Amino acid sequence: MVPAANEPRGMATRSHNAAKSGGKGAVYLVGAGPGDAELLTLKALRLLQQADLVLYDDLVSADVLALIPRHVARTYVGKRCNQHSMSQVQICNLLVEKALQGNNIVRLKGGDPAIFARSTEECQALTQAGIGFAIVPGITAASGLSAGCGIALTQRDCAQSVRFITARMQQAETEPDWQALATASEQETLVFYMGLNRLELICQRLMAAGMATTMPVALVENISCADQQALYGHLDDIAKKARQSKFTGPALIVVGKVVAHRQGVNPDLLHIDALNEFTTEAIGFNRC
Repeated sequence: MVPAANEPRGMATRSHNAAKSGGKGAVYLVGAGPGDAELLTLKALRLLQQADLVLYDDLVSADVLALIPRHVARTYVGKRCNQHSMSQVQICNLLVEKALQGNNIVRLKGGDPAIFARSTEECQALTQAGIGFAIVPGITAASGLSAGCGIALTQRDCAQSVRFITARMQQAETEPDWQALATASEQETLVFYMGLNRLELICQRLMAAGMATTMPVALVENISCADQQALYGHLDDIAKKARQSKFTGPALIVVGKVVAHRQGVNPDLLHIDALNEFTTEAIGFNRC
């Protein structure tokens, strides 16, 4: 086990052994951020290095996965629309099974584990099995979008709040209160997660609820990654623009006046010559 740069060398080993006391491993629900490996937290990176097994989601980028040491086992448990590698129940059972075998597990989730990541179900399964767990936050996709596109999610004169909404609407009764969203949008930013396939429906529902057809909308895919793309329009034309641009996702939809106030950020200023220059040695870790 390799300690952090400012940590006594024995501390990581003691923590690792403590987690495995009683023959059980520990589980760490870790946010992988929006995609850019440099947005991963230092704590997340350390836990990836100390893990016996990483169970990772579909939205975890290849650049983040490349930071997992070669000796650490990894299992894909991703779910995309109509393409599930395993059910949520199976994922919970696998976490419990592997932890009971004494493995320290990183459950690596895209974005932040507390936002549309079904972490509660996994925590409940671990609690019932008597397995210790901890949660490490990550940068959620909306924050990555905000930084990369220069769109403030709140703004004093037009958005006093922001609302995160899942677009996974399987039936009418699970849809949000469109009237409430339309009314709140005068002073609120709406961010729809996992909404690319329902973009046209979302726009239709909001306009039908009374939101202005000219309300600014941003559609952004592959947030914070080298292939990030952004489209800007309004409720009445963004779906057409998306079809013409052939977006494939994953993507976020931002609806609100803040989109019209986006600033001219230059993400290229943040680039390094190559990802392999970002090594764990540079911040006090050793790759294994």
